Amino acid sequence: LQSIVSADMDLNQLEAFLTAQTKKQGGITSDQAAVIAKFWKNHRVKIHESLINQSCWDNVLKSMNWRVDLKSQSRHVDQINAPVAIVKMELGKNGQVSFF
Repeated sequence: LQSIVSADMDLNQLEAFLTAQTKKQGGITSDQAAVIAKFWKNHRVKIHESLINQSCWDNVLKSMNWRVDLKSQSRHVDQINAPVAIVKMELGKNGQVSFF
């Protein structure tokens, strides 16, 4: 199971890996391979998210939005051309969220 998780195997890789394990001397049985395959198919996303959460020590970037505004004309000045960038970043760790 550790090999499957660390490689984050897709279904084709999983099938090939489990087939090789059943043919190995002292390997797993076909029934065990079927159980492992079903477990991986049902819980792959949860396992992957859990590993990511365990491996992050600091805040992570959850989302980022940005835009650039350019004011091109004013009542007193014909051409201003002063771009302004607005960036919104959402940082968080383990359910905690901060906005900057």
